[in-house]
Amino acid sequence: MRRAALLALLLCAAPAAADSGLPPAALAYTQLPDAAQEAKAKALMETVRCVVCQGQSIADSDADMAGDMRAMIRQRIAAGETPAQIRKWLIARYGDYITYDPPLSAVTLPLWLAPLVLLGLGAWIARASFRRRRRRTNE
Repeated sequence: MRRAALLALLLCAAPAAADSGLPPAALAYTQLPDAAQEAKAKALMETVRCVVCQGQSIADSDADMAGDMRAMIRQRIAAGETPAQIRKWLIARYGDYITYDPPLSAVTLPLWLAPLVLLGLGAWIARASFRRRRRRTNE
């Protein structure tokens, strides 16, 4: 019983230990002076998944890692890189998981096919249910 309580306590404390306590990166919460560059950076940040939170984009996350990634994106945009170049670099570094729109490949094929398979399965179950109801009504 004590082990289970200790394990539950440790699991609850894990998110709190994820932040380092260091000050945020220079451009983590500061916008770029050029509004067009900031718009490009923001648009890219909304399509990049936080590697710590995983359910949020780095634009929405308060995790230290997300702040570092926001700062890096702003620095690279200010240096003249395009969002496509930065996105390509992020995917090369963190993998396809970093993006909310993974490219179609052998690895991501189940992600693309699962909704279609589930939709087809739901339609098949609904059709079978309606047929059974119709048979009961006609009897």
